[in-house]
Amino acid sequence: MKLTLGDKVLTFIIYVLLTLLGFAAFYPFWNAAVISFNDGNDTLRGGVTFWPRAFTLENYAVVFKDKRLIDGFIVSVLRTVTGTILSIVATAVFAYGMTKRELMGRKFYMILCVITMYFSGGLIPTYLLIRELHLIDTFWVMIIPGIISVWNMIIFRAFFMGMPDGLDESARIDGCSHWGVFFRIILPLSGPVLATLSLFTAVYHWNDWFAPSIYITNLDLLPIQTKLQQILNSNIMKEQMSQMDSAAASHLNQMKSVTTKSLSMATMMVATVPILLVYPFVQKYFVKGVMIGSLKE
Repeated sequence: MKLTLGDKVLTFIIYVLLTLLGFAAFYPFWNAAVISFNDGNDTLRGGVTFWPRAFTLENYAVVFKDKRLIDGFIVSVLRTVTGTILSIVATAVFAYGMTKRELMGRKFYMILCVITMYFSGGLIPTYLLIRELHLIDTFWVMIIPGIISVWNMIIFRAFFMGMPDGLDESARIDGCSHWGVFFRIILPLSGPVLATLSLFTAVYHWNDWFAPSIYITNLDLLPIQTKLQQILNSNIMKEQMSQMDSAAASHLNQMKSVTTKSLSMATMMVATVPILLVYPFVQKYFVKGVMIGSLKE
């Protein structure tokens, strides 16, 4: 089909706007990466935009010598992997149960679930509940409270209900239990929605800094995002640097080009890049997984 002049102009405008939008979204991240590789004292002069003016790896050398940040990185990895696996399995099991018409009170349970999407108990009641469950200052306080996602459950449920009823019935005739049907048939056929929701859940666990800052006081249990938030807080930046691991502090004293800003940007890159590297591997599942899980013919 031949495009008219008006169509060509409109297409050109759309591409220009999308390019500008993409640049506006990408540039802050790129500039932070540039500053992290630039000499800290040189950065203070200003004008560091697209490329490092005085390239250095000293900022990252300090970050990787600080045992606190390395411990936080390990906690974040463990939390993301453990939390994602447990949350996806628990939510998928819940969603599979909600597809069963013989489940008594299914509509009532669904209403209760939807209510939780609009109303919460509040921060103080939630804190008191978690304290009574003896989860304060434990690794599991970052996993258990959010193990079920109602939104993800709704997507899983819609996806499962879109599968042919014959799959479940034939497996049951062959003697498969509900657990067997779920793990041997349903989950293997749910690749797109599993990949998509797993990524969303992993990003949530990796980026969440608020919950640990409320429920955890043990510095050894804080994930890197919470420590990053503390470091980026300009009011306590000097205190954070003074509390560095002795090896990192010694290294920092030898490197006069490292400043609070350059160190903050390097820490931000270490905390951000790992989760970004996951996106290319599951990007192809985004539209397919979410659309199939959201629509039912």
